[in-house]
Amino acid sequence: MTVDADLVARLQAVEARVRAATGRMREIDVDPDLSFRGLYITDEQVDRLLDRGVRVGESADAHLAAPPTTGPLQRLADAFALSPLDLDLLVIALAPDLDQRFERFYGYLHDDVTRRRASPGLALELLGQSLMDVTARARLGDDSPLMRGGLIRIEETERPFLSRSLRVPDRVAAHLLGGDAVDADLGPAVLEPDRRTAGVEEPVARVLRSGDELIYLRETVDAGAAGIGASAFESVGRSALCLDPRRVEAGAMLDFARTALRESRLSGRGLVVGPIDGMDDSVLQTLTEHSRPVVLHGRNVWDPERCNRPAFIHELELPPQEEQRELWLDHLGADIRPDDPVFGPFRMGPRQIRRAVAAGRAHAAAEGSSFDAGALAAGARGQNSAGLGRLARRVVPDATWDDIVLPDETDEQLAQVVARVAHRNQVLDEWRLRRGGGRGEGITAMFAGDSGTGKTLAAEVIANALGLDMYVIDLSTVVDKYVGETEKNLEKIFTEAEGVNGILFFDEADALFGKRSEVSDARDRYANVEVAYLLQRMEQFDGLAVLASNLKGNIDDAFARRLSVVVDFPDPDEHHRRRLWERLLGAAPRAADADLDFLAAAFPITGGNIRNVAVTASYLAAADGTAVNMHCLIRGVQIEYRKLGRLCSEKEFGPYLSILRTDGAAPTPLGDSILMKG
Repeated sequence: MTVDADLVARLQAVEARVRAATGRMREIDVDPDLSFRGLYITDEQVDRLLDRGVRVGESADAHLAAPPTTGPLQRLADAFALSPLDLDLLVIALAPDLDQRFERFYGYLHDDVTRRRASPGLALELLGQSLMDVTARARLGDDSPLMRGGLIRIEETERPFLSRSLRVPDRVAAHLLGGDAVDADLGPAVLEPDRRTAGVEEPVARVLRSGDELIYLRETVDAGAAGIGASAFESVGRSALCLDPRRVEAGAMLDFARTALRESRLSGRGLVVGPIDGMDDSVLQTLTEHSRPVVLHGRNVWDPERCNRPAFIHELELPPQEEQRELWLDHLGADIRPDDPVFGPFRMGPRQIRRAVAAGRAHAAAEGSSFDAGALAAGARGQNSAGLGRLARRVVPDATWDDIVLPDETDEQLAQVVARVAHRNQVLDEWRLRRGGGRGEGITAMFAGDSGTGKTLAAEVIANALGLDMYVIDLSTVVDKYVGETEKNLEKIFTEAEGVNGILFFDEADALFGKRSEVSDARDRYANVEVAYLLQRMEQFDGLAVLASNLKGNIDDAFARRLSVVVDFPDPDEHHRRRLWERLLGAAPRAADADLDFLAAAFPITGGNIRNVAVTASYLAAADGTAVNMHCLIRGVQIEYRKLGRLCSEKEFGPYLSILRTDGAAPTPLGDSILMKG
């Protein structure tokens, strides 16, 4: 590689100035024979070094006759608006990094062998500038092009200004020598963006062509903003440097911004930086202070007061279904076809799709199985952000349709929920039934029924059928006694849920979605505000939410209108109770006298209660060292009745009432059963 002839010429000029400065120093030296002169750098040594001249390779002489004006040094001057004096100062500071002799020259001129780099005082003297000229000194001040551009660093700031050390960063030196590697300090933050299909970047490219060079791409979910920004730069003939500030330590963010901007100016690349959510204003201002083309992206709304440059704001959405299919196909190959129903529930951008496929292959390898839809679903679930997991309890579903016993009508309604999610992209995007006005197209289902009728289990079955995680919203982390805090907590949940492929499950939903009441005091007013906020936020939500309530009548009427599906969970009849007893006893060993028909007919309890009885009976049998027999089952029913506040009666327990009496139980009334709900 040929060294820039302009740089060589300027370096030779510096050597000439050093030669002249050395001569002047000898003329005024009162004791040139002092044994410690120059701290063991003798005049003879300096003369020999000067006689060597600048060595740049065999081809350098051919370029000195007509130095080009488009070399790296001149391009650097143009990019950073450097004056001729700035260039001379830069080359003086750079000289020890290009020619080791200058370390000894500067040590000699400083009369200190340890001072092997130029100082501001020495640099100004070599250029014939007065050390008291404020204009000349300002060329190395904090606001000078050299300093603000990061081309020179001043070290040893505890020293007086004139005796500090000047250092040129290694990246700048490498650039002037023809190197094009990205600054090593940016290494952890550099990313190769995932691209979307051609054409989606065109609106951004048109803005770049028009001369507006600060663009903010807002994506509430992963819509591939970095890839769109990079493609837009490439379409206008410019490469892009994509950086993720989340990979930078908080204390190093300002240095990161300065280095990123310098790299962009050195290489001519456009900057794509994001997400910038949470970035300090000082860092953002540093990134945007120069009229360089910059594309920023994030999830928050753009605040124009955060920087001095006006920005073009472009809202991004997830790729439409057809584009998502192409992205899936690019990564899947022939393993799984993109028209497989497994793709329906997933709303993913290009990066998430790539990672989901890779994680799915790893999951299949760990299980020792083939890469199929189940492995892909596991990989897709792994792409959910951890933010929602800190606000809700994450449940990895394993319940299937075989684990739930419901009437046919209820099963059909649940299947409708699954179908809505699986075919949402087709109906809303391809058939163009998506609403406008900023309203979301989420699916909200109400599961209504008494406690224990299977509402939570049904939500888990749906999640498993769709290959999604379920996030159970804990009301203790949401409801707050302080005014406005409940809304803030809910906003965090909904915001995080936008970027998650999962189901939001609100248990005891009437506590949050209850009817608004007449305002009689301040508490009523604030309670109504919470409900009104939820009405608005649910209108904007674009995911899947399941509300479970024992008291459907308490849900506000405005919520009922916004519900996609209402599924009623009735108490099981005798037929379904018999199936529940059989299902919930599972693989527990069963004695011959275990009369499940009698249990189903005699005890009108829900599936949740039946499960409790089955578990209690199994523990009793295990303690006795026997199989689950009728004695254990009746005792389990008795224990469950005590929890429910019910009294045992002969009408219900019939021939098995004696089991309770022989166990020393308290006398029970005979006759009709009494139901006491506690």
